[in-house]
Amino acid sequence: MPIEYPLELWDQGIEGRCMLKVRVTALGDVDSVLVLESSGHIDFDSSAIRGAKTLKFSPARKDGKRIGVWAHVPVHFSKKPRP
Repeated sequence: MPIEYPLELWDQGIEGRCMLKVRVTALGDVDSVLVLESSGHIDFDSSAIRGAKTLKFSPARKDGKRIGVWAHVPVHFSKKPRP
């Protein structure tokens, strides 16, 4: 998991979510990240941005050619185990 839960917020039992908008290049890399909806905690938002920059995607295609696109990426910080 490339997006780390900030230790201070984990220890305090604080959970949150934010919505990012990421620019995915024609190679599947992320070259830009914007926060569309803040979690209300700068540590969550900062961690989400750092982690999103390391994500890899399958490139989008148009007419058989790889293209860059913007995508929305929800990030949830929860102490509950994932199903």
